[in-house]
Amino acid sequence: MTDPALAAQSNADQSTAIPAAVAAPRARGSLALVWLVPIVALLIGGWLTLKTILERGPTITIVFNQAEGLEAGKTRIKYKNVDVGLVSRIDLSEDLKQVIVTAEMKKDFAPHLVADTTFWVVRARVSGGNVQALGTLISGAYIGVDVGKAAEPLQRFSGLDVPPVIQIDSPGKEFTLRGDDLGSLEVGSPLLFRRLPVGQIKSHSLAKDGSSVVFTVFVHAPYDRFVTSNARFWNASGIDLSLDASGVKLDTQSLASIIIGGVAFEDPDPQTDKPPAETGHEFQLYNSRQTALKNPETKIFKLAMVFDESVRGLQPGATVDFRGIDVGEVVALHARIDPLSRKTQIVVDTHLYPDRMRSLVRGKHKPEASSPRELDFLVEKGLRARLQTGNLLTGQLYVTLDFVDDAKQAKVDWSRTPPILPTVPSSLQSLQQTVASIAGKIDRLPLERIGNNLEQTLASANELVRRLDHTLAPEAEKTMAEARTTLQTLEKLMANDAPLQQDTRTAMRELAKAAQAFRVLADYLERHPEALLRGKPEDSP
Repeated sequence: MTDPALAAQSNADQSTAIPAAVAAPRARGSLALVWLVPIVALLIGGWLTLKTILERGPTITIVFNQAEGLEAGKTRIKYKNVDVGLVSRIDLSEDLKQVIVTAEMKKDFAPHLVADTTFWVVRARVSGGNVQALGTLISGAYIGVDVGKAAEPLQRFSGLDVPPVIQIDSPGKEFTLRGDDLGSLEVGSPLLFRRLPVGQIKSHSLAKDGSSVVFTVFVHAPYDRFVTSNARFWNASGIDLSLDASGVKLDTQSLASIIIGGVAFEDPDPQTDKPPAETGHEFQLYNSRQTALKNPETKIFKLAMVFDESVRGLQPGATVDFRGIDVGEVVALHARIDPLSRKTQIVVDTHLYPDRMRSLVRGKHKPEASSPRELDFLVEKGLRARLQTGNLLTGQLYVTLDFVDDAKQAKVDWSRTPPILPTVPSSLQSLQQTVASIAGKIDRLPLERIGNNLEQTLASANELVRRLDHTLAPEAEKTMAEARTTLQTLEKLMANDAPLQQDTRTAMRELAKAAQAFRVLADYLERHPEALLRGKPEDSP
């Protein structure tokens, strides 16, 4: 039998105990709200990742010699100052000689990554007398790119050490120049036409055989049409000061060419219409404008001249003129021995311009000056070649052609190659020959005998002078004493208080009185001429 107290206590404890939890049944097809946020974040991340992958451009590598100013994750790649890529990594090559830059490019720039696309580091520099990319001192260096035109795609490029002078898309033409040396020219030096900048030197390199320097120049449009196949290029750097047979010449193009150098070009015959030269045409680069424009003619006649005198001062390039007109130039000099006279002679090879030589002949029909008939006619009329001094200060010589009246009969030697034109001695040599002839005549005089006779004559004259000194000197001294006494006497007579002076003054006074009386008489007779016949009337009482 249960105790009622215990039962009541048991019921009270059950009434105060925590009730047991009962799990509610889960609804079918429902999703907990707590999972919604990570799922959305996962979807957004996946979409961004997919978009990045889809928009991601190609990865390229650029090889530079150094990485000055470049930073991974910061240095940008720009085309016309627009970002087209970003440097993502910078490494050294295995041989530690080069820097390999890895860059991520934009997707839309991928078609332009071709074989002739170029990259370079843009940083502040002084080139060609100009300060470039000065803003990079604040913003930092970046990699510039110039889009090529090739069709072959490329992922690995060699970076340039210096920025290209001319962009690939610049309108114009490239030409090749070949010169003797580099001089003061450099990449970026201006190309001038009539002192107007029309282009620049793009690059230069040594020829494979080492005999010349090859330049690549670019002429901007529309000035490229002035470059014809007959154009002449010359080094216009600095100041061209020349002293030749024509005198002192000073030539310069511009202030920029004086400081940083430059190349100028000109057509020696601008009056003739000629088509522009093709791209890549090669020209000779001359050292001066005078040399470049010296021979505009294409027709040349080779002629030699033989001189028996010294040609010191005559150099290749010297002028051959006719009475001041340039008709040719000297191209070479060499010596030979005449087999008949055994004398050493100097052969001067020249180039004559037939078109200029035609002016030497008058008439309706003018044959070529280079023809045998023409030259024989001119030589028959006295045409001769001679050396002439062009500058007394430098001693430079040139060859002159002129008609000599008293020239000996001669003909052109057409059996030689080139033909030989007759010559006459120069004025200086003629003077030397005259002086030598006079010296020979003087040398033939009996100078020793004349000297002995002159010595005897001088001795006789000396003896005569000695005798005269002993004989005439005492008499001369006596005569001088008497003359001195006479002068003293005259001085006394001419003194103011001398009797002669007083008598003279008295006589002069009397003479003055007589003259006065004579004037009175003359006046009276003039008034009374009858007094000569009747006498002077007596005064009335």
